[in-house]
Amino acid sequence: MQKARAAFASGKTRDVSFRVRQLENLLRMYEENEADLMNALYKDLRKPKPEAKLMEIEVLKSDVRTMIQNCKEWSKPQRVPKTLVTMMDTPVILQDPYGVVLVIGSWNYPVQLSLIPVSGAIAAGNCVIIKPSEIAPASSKLLEELIPRYLDSECFQVVTGGPSTVQELLKQKFDYIFFTGSTNIGKLVREAANKHLTPVTLELGGKSPVYVDESVDMTIAARRIIWGKMVNCGQTCIAPDYVLCNKSTRDRLIDKIREILIEWYGEDPQSSPDLCRIVNVRHFQRLQAMLGGSKIAIGGKVDADDLWIEPTVLIDVKPTDPVMQEEIFGPILPILEVESAYDAIQFINAREKALTIYIFSRSAKTQQAFLEETSCGSVCVNDTMMQFTGEILLVMIFRVPLHSTVVDLLLLPIYSIRLDSPNESILLCNFLATN
Repeated sequence: MQKARAAFASGKTRDVSFRVRQLENLLRMYEENEADLMNALYKDLRKPKPEAKLMEIEVLKSDVRTMIQNCKEWSKPQRVPKTLVTMMDTPVILQDPYGVVLVIGSWNYPVQLSLIPVSGAIAAGNCVIIKPSEIAPASSKLLEELIPRYLDSECFQVVTGGPSTVQELLKQKFDYIFFTGSTNIGKLVREAANKHLTPVTLELGGKSPVYVDESVDMTIAARRIIWGKMVNCGQTCIAPDYVLCNKSTRDRLIDKIREILIEWYGEDPQSSPDLCRIVNVRHFQRLQAMLGGSKIAIGGKVDADDLWIEPTVLIDVKPTDPVMQEEIFGPILPILEVESAYDAIQFINAREKALTIYIFSRSAKTQQAFLEETSCGSVCVNDTMMQFTGEILLVMIFRVPLHSTVVDLLLLPIYSIRLDSPNESILLCNFLATN
């Protein structure tokens, strides 16, 4: 911490050319160590290499290239429109970095979620302390080895360890904290940050419902739901969490899901090279407990020695069942029956605000009803997880804080609407700014 403080005080990170060089080094780190990064992800999560490359490495490369291309422009002073009072002046906003930033990464995407915030912090001129997740030890160890080889060792440091390490870090007065993880731990991070009035970004989880009506092409809907659910074995914060539909739609959807699971992963999905594993014993046991209390329509097999839970669909699920009490974060998909879109909206609104809502319907009226009558972090129509890909730009820039701001998340959404056919998607991402 003292080394980072001294480095920031020296002013070296205020030099935009220094920032760009560090970002270029970060990109070089991704390119030169791609195989090692994918191997670490395989050790931690049995993550298939194509999935690791697409969902972690390429995301990081794209992110840092964006920072390199825009860093100089973003760092320029911004002219402010004059008022009657300032008409004889030249008012500007200077882009001032926060200082020393703490980034606490998550285990489910242990490389991507540890380093995406780092590139934004570097671009804005900050020093960074990186705390990767100890639950993904291979990735954590590799980052500890790579970062000092590519980035300035005074400005950018990696700290490894378990919960006690995080507790000690949170006792320090950072200028900004970026945390990715569970809501329970996020509350503790927020509480610790409040003692120093430190602004924080909390990237937390939540349940993401899916509504499916009878109008959709059920094969396409099933493919897109199962793809979103099975990426990283369901250990993705925006993965579909549960499905709401009527009984007729449920039966058709289950038939298609059964066909698709066999098509993609074979009769023995445990031997498929395309499915991850649960990250550790504790999370395996948590998920195994969720299988009780509901009827298993598909799957349900488990193997504790292999940390394996078969892709599973549950039916006759009640709102009080264990699987509905928290974010699932695994390959278990409950299906609950509702009579209509109105009932689905009421069900969603009666619970904790959803992280994401997925709507599968050809009806513009139904789509609009969900958009207008629910509130959540993001909405995706006729697809899953696509709202955080492609042209939607997530920019997290660390600048001088206002003392009244304790949570600062800047999301700049670009709306992508595809309506050429009923099977195509409307992608919407809310503008989130919590002050």
